[in-house]
Amino acid sequence: MAIEIERKFLVAHDGWRGRATGSDRLHDGLLSSGGTNKVRVRRGSRTAWLTVKGPKSGIARDEFEYQIPLADADEMLARRCHGPIIERVRFLVPEGPHLWTVDVFGGPLEGLIVAELELDHEAVPFERPAWVGMEITHDRRYGSAALLLAAAQNGPVPWRD
Repeated sequence: MAIEIERKFLVAHDGWRGRATGSDRLHDGLLSSGGTNKVRVRRGSRTAWLTVKGPKSGIARDEFEYQIPLADADEMLARRCHGPIIERVRFLVPEGPHLWTVDVFGGPLEGLIVAELELDHEAVPFERPAWVGMEITHDRRYGSAALLLAAAQNGPVPWRD
């Protein structure tokens, strides 16, 4: 069984930009979300994935990810996803022994910048770089479903509060 263990943070400033070693434009769509489970399709510039996520237990949850053909991802994003498609550019930012990802959102989520760190287990120590701000790991307003809802309704978004 695959387990995802991640911490999420708002980005405090652009200090990460000079350290980024790569990027990719991503489009995410929600195919299904029921209770604590969700199924997402994600398309990058060269690869696409279908991801099934289970309920969170602390900062961990079951995650199963499968590479799919780009044409299938395009079809699902265009015809099968409910709600808006989330647009972001994901940057890879090495800091010490860890590889951070920084997502700069576009479209209706313009202005949101989130840093994520995936860990091998919950107790892995790490230093928070100076450009990493407030932790949002447990803030439900920043979960994918909540962001999709905010984008769909053009409602209030927490990073602009």
